[in-house]
Amino acid sequence: MKIFGNRIRIGDLLVQKGYITDDQLSQALEQQREQKGKLGEVLISMGLVTEEQFAGVICDQLGIQAIDLKGFKPDQELFDTIGEDILRKDVLIPIGYDENDYNKLKVAMADPMNLGAIDDVQIVTGMEVTPVYASATTVNMFIDKVYGKRQAMAAAEEFQEQHADEFGDVDEGDEDESVNDAPIVKIVNTVLDESVRMDSSDIHIEPMEDRVRVRYRIDGVLQEVFTYPRNVLAAMVARIKIVSGLDISEKRKPQDGRLTRFVDGEEYDVRVSILPTVYGEKTVMRMTKKRGLTREKKHLGLYPDDEAKLDAITHNPHGIILVTGPTGSGKSTTCYTVLHELNKETVNIITVEDPVEANVPGVNQVQVNVKAELTFASALRSILRQDPDIIMIGEIRDGETAGIAVKASITGHLVISTLHTNSTSASITRLIDMGVESYLIGDAVVGIIAQRLVRRLCPKCKIPHEATEREKELLGAPIDQPLLIYEPGGCDECNKGYKGRKAIYEIMPITSGIRKILHQKVTADEIQEVAVREGMNTLRMAGARNVKEGITSIEEMVRVAYDMDEETKDAEKAD
Repeated sequence: MKIFGNRIRIGDLLVQKGYITDDQLSQALEQQREQKGKLGEVLISMGLVTEEQFAGVICDQLGIQAIDLKGFKPDQELFDTIGEDILRKDVLIPIGYDENDYNKLKVAMADPMNLGAIDDVQIVTGMEVTPVYASATTVNMFIDKVYGKRQAMAAAEEFQEQHADEFGDVDEGDEDESVNDAPIVKIVNTVLDESVRMDSSDIHIEPMEDRVRVRYRIDGVLQEVFTYPRNVLAAMVARIKIVSGLDISEKRKPQDGRLTRFVDGEEYDVRVSILPTVYGEKTVMRMTKKRGLTREKKHLGLYPDDEAKLDAITHNPHGIILVTGPTGSGKSTTCYTVLHELNKETVNIITVEDPVEANVPGVNQVQVNVKAELTFASALRSILRQDPDIIMIGEIRDGETAGIAVKASITGHLVISTLHTNSTSASITRLIDMGVESYLIGDAVVGIIAQRLVRRLCPKCKIPHEATEREKELLGAPIDQPLLIYEPGGCDECNKGYKGRKAIYEIMPITSGIRKILHQKVTADEIQEVAVREGMNTLRMAGARNVKEGITSIEEMVRVAYDMDEETKDAEKAD
């Protein structure tokens, strides 16, 4: 096997394939020396190669197989035979016995050229090893799946034993003496790392009367993952406060902070919020992948007609582009993606954000600081003297900020911002409520994007059924024609029938027809009626489109894209 030949320089092979340049390889090698990691992980984390490209090169060169571990169920006994220490040190997991020879063990490795790792497994198992390739991220995920919770609970028990006298059952004790203890560090690290590997967006650490509950928000829905003894809470909160730069002695006031965490070679920005409750301090942490917000437009999940509308809006030299929706609907991702598209050497882009969610090379980003009297409004006044071409405002929260944004757009700047409203038409009425004259909105705003995130049905277990009359009415489909739609099932690879999320969009360019009615006193419904007549797809239409294509369920569409007024109107029509 080629594996036992001379050491192969994977970086040179990637250059030969044309995946990276010599300069990019040099940058990656320099970063590898700093991080003391593997070259493949560094290249992937820098976004220079994909996991598929790296796997293809390494497997072709070594003559081995790249394995897809979707649906793989770890064998606890086999894992324990090799031992957690070896699995973690060598970044490998046993897959099972070779189907042609039961004296051979198939092992998935992040580095199949690591002969010492192969020897380690052969010594402890007494079996010949057949190496296959799997990414370090995937391998570590399965190791944590098997040992993560066990390790965290062992750390909690160790903490209890060490501090039983000091803490008692519910006494909060003295955090200063406990925060540096290894068990509490393990618990907090495990909670953060498992959140990433379970693809959750938020972590909730909640004090209850008799326990501490840890829940993750996965695909928009909270689910309980860990429970800890009540007396672990104080030390957990103190540890989180220290690493996020908060005051550990302050327990009566809410506090906000942030920290950075590296998991499997990826950097995550974690926004921390701590709130006093009757049973102690509750902690919520929002997880954001640093590279996750700056993606290409093709990854937003836009349909071709919506993408054309977005392009037409963003190609305006000046005006306001609003992205609207509730918290957690993907507004920041859309804003950063638009910014990434517009980020060229010939333009000066300045942002004012609270907080800065991702660092964008070539963009001047300003962090709001209320204590220093650096608000959205005051920052915007200064930004306008910085000769900007494009301005991004994290959120329009008040009339003063809205007024400055409108003036900036009218004087030749492109302004991108977010607004908390339910629809595109409601955004216009919200600006009017903030004190912006309606005729100015028609001149200033060039387009509004409303969005939501719907859960995707798991492709392996979704269940087909013929739509009922009521469902066809909700989907706007003909009652007399058959329509096959899907509902969630449930399998080992998904979360109660759902796997991942997809954005749905309502994109409203401000057309001459809409500008015309803005000179009158109009409602959100009237604006939407004109926009639909001119070709806009509402969120409800976008949701229905995804249901008909089998991407999501009708229950998910109703949950995300309907409000109570719409459902009431539909019910009245049906009656």
